[in-house]
Amino acid sequence: MTERATYATVYLAAQLAPEGTELALDWADDTGDRTDDYEFEVSTDDPREAYLEIQAFDVADYGHEVLVNGEPLSGFDIPPNDGWQLWTDTISGVELQEGTNTLAIARDTDTDDAFAVGTVRVHWKELVNGFHSKEPVNE
Repeated sequence: MTERATYATVYLAAQLAPEGTELALDWADDTGDRTDDYEFEVSTDDPREAYLEIQAFDVADYGHEVLVNGEPLSGFDIPPNDGWQLWTDTISGVELQEGTNTLAIARDTDTDDAFAVGTVRVHWKELVNGFHSKEPVNE
């Protein structure tokens, strides 16, 4: 059997910050301590080697969580960095499922860190048997 790589893009444009704190970002909406759940579609019942890439801005502390289907990924999810970063993290401790999945970011409320998340791209591989198994995922 052959595998193919595929992905879903989730645009968050979210600013996470303690109450009364704000970054001067005109492109990001203030979401407080947690973003809403953003939906994305997975086109197979057997996603393999899943990982995600997160565009993050001005993260100062460890401890913030990436939630997939309401569950936090294992380990630390977004490391500190001044300015922009593109961070890659394996999807472990949770499972992607065929059809609709959700993604959210939760700020560590034990810190006064204020940061932003732009786009998250969720990647996985799926088995194909000489044919496309499903219609391509729309972005």
